Amino acid sequence: MDKNNQVILRGTFEESKEFDHKYYGEKFYRIFLNVLRTSGTIDRIPVLVSERLVDLKAYMGKRVQVKGEFRSYRSKMEADGKRHLKLFVFAQEIEDVQEELYDDDVNEVILDAYTCKDAIYRTTPLDREIADMLLAVNRKFSKSDYIPCIAWGRTAKAASHFPIGTHVVVGGRIQSREYQKLGETREAYEVSISQLKVVEE
Repeated sequence: MDKNNQVILRGTFEESKEFDHKYYGEKFYRIFLNVLRTSGTIDRIPVLVSERLVDLKAYMGKRVQVKGEFRSYRSKMEADGKRHLKLFVFAQEIEDVQEELYDDDVNEVILDAYTCKDAIYRTTPLDREIADMLLAVNRKFSKSDYIPCIAWGRTAKAASHFPIGTHVVVGGRIQSREYQKLGETREAYEVSISQLKVVEE
């Protein structure tokens, strides 16, 4: 895995997959992994898997551990006339796990990244401090992944003052949430930050 972008998930694959795209003859499939939070909420995380990595039929509906990277791309023009940011975990390792050995679900992500927009700071009706951040994670071949993140509390307050281009290392978890758009229910994904460190250049 790229040290800039590391994801480890443990949860349960859903029973169905769908074809995503073909690249130089290699087929990629999208399948959702359900990961349970300690609160009881389930995060439904899209995972992109190459047919050359594993035969997904053997893993569908099973508890698995996935290692990979959290990636993004811009969609083609959609009905609202915009190109939207699509996020997914690019699987690099998948293994079957035995429940008696691994009872707990796992959702961990580490990003070595740069701020690419000013953070949007706000407070909730319950006076919780939140900052919405967009981080750019460098990838090979001069590519970058753009990852939405949420910081909380004092971390949110500090992040609201970061200039664009601030080098940070963040740790947290990938979370999913539903929202309504043009009468449709859609899913959004982001990293909920639990740890943040500014890297002094």
